[in-house]
Amino acid sequence: MRLPRFSSAVVLSLLIAQTCILVFLVSRQTPRSPAGSREHVHVLVLSSWRSGSSFVGQLFSQHPDVFYLMEPAWHVWDALSQGSAPALHMAVRDLVRSVFLCDMDVFDAYLPWRRNISDLFQWAVSRALCSPPVCNAFARGHISSEEVCKSLCATRPFGLAQEACSSYSHIVLKEVRFFNLQVLYPLLSDPLLNLRIVHLVRDPRAVLRSREQTAKALARDSGIVLGTNGTWVEADPGLRVVSEVCRSHVRIAEAALHKPPPFLQDRYRLVRYEDLARDPLTQIRELYAFTGLGLTPQLQTWIHNITHGSGPGARREAFKTSSRDALVVSQAWRHALPFAKIRRVQELCAGALQLLGYRPVYSELEQRDLSLDLLLPRGMDSFKWASSTDAQSKS
Repeated sequence: MRLPRFSSAVVLSLLIAQTCILVFLVSRQTPRSPAGSREHVHVLVLSSWRSGSSFVGQLFSQHPDVFYLMEPAWHVWDALSQGSAPALHMAVRDLVRSVFLCDMDVFDAYLPWRRNISDLFQWAVSRALCSPPVCNAFARGHISSEEVCKSLCATRPFGLAQEACSSYSHIVLKEVRFFNLQVLYPLLSDPLLNLRIVHLVRDPRAVLRSREQTAKALARDSGIVLGTNGTWVEADPGLRVVSEVCRSHVRIAEAALHKPPPFLQDRYRLVRYEDLARDPLTQIRELYAFTGLGLTPQLQTWIHNITHGSGPGARREAFKTSSRDALVVSQAWRHALPFAKIRRVQELCAGALQLLGYRPVYSELEQRDLSLDLLLPRGMDSFKWASSTDAQSKS
């Protein structure tokens, strides 16, 4: 029987108390030696909805050395859905820190009824939760299947997640609920963490096309992004959510690339989904090297197969990582969106397009001309904000 859910006010009060205790304990800790702090590697895949983050998450999840969870902070937004994204940043960050340290008791505030591993959001996409010691569906070195895992592992005890987490060298979390980098500074300077940030971005025009296909599923989260005090937002004709996502990517990238704090050195990597789509194995080798992982022959075969499928994938697979033609997926927006909408996205996201290296199109002819490469090389001299009026003056 499922216990009653706590009210948002009660949960928020508990979180504030928890955060105060956490800050006190961290302030009293003596930094460990460099050798001691390298027992685990912690990786945060920092992205936004419909940006290829589920795919990148699976690149880590299927690795035999990785314990992976997909969006554990979904539970924060589910419990506190009347809040706004900035107001929930602290609670999200504290949950992420606890999970990195394999302290799964942090979910008590959000899952008071938790009994089984299947109480976790999107648990079955984690190969580690389908492998020993949690479940015997797949060996650590094997590629897992979400469907098989659901059928065999759903009733395994929740407490086994903590045991499994502690047994891996790398703990990887994928999150879409951070909208600036500064909120993560306490984690980057935390002596108990050895954190790497993979900042995954995608062409905003492609993001819009994908969001339109999944608007209903994203309605609650869109409301939190827009700060609607619990009102779900399915229709967004003003493209306010995409605009805020663009601004957040600019804030994060500029904070990391313009005079970053010393503790961020060699711990941040910007990855464009389109680069992954064009040359998957090269990009993934570099991504693994950044996080201290190696590419096994089995993973190499799986990556090739999953990025060289047929077509963009069915709409029912929007939230699944299935075999698709990654290059076709990355270009699908050029056929699917009307030019008027593309022009509006380009106005709202002009700074993100310039900073991240995406070429605008100025006509429907350019939009549909696939021989026109819209992915530009990124250089340090291009890392600056460009206003929408600048873009309009060029058109």
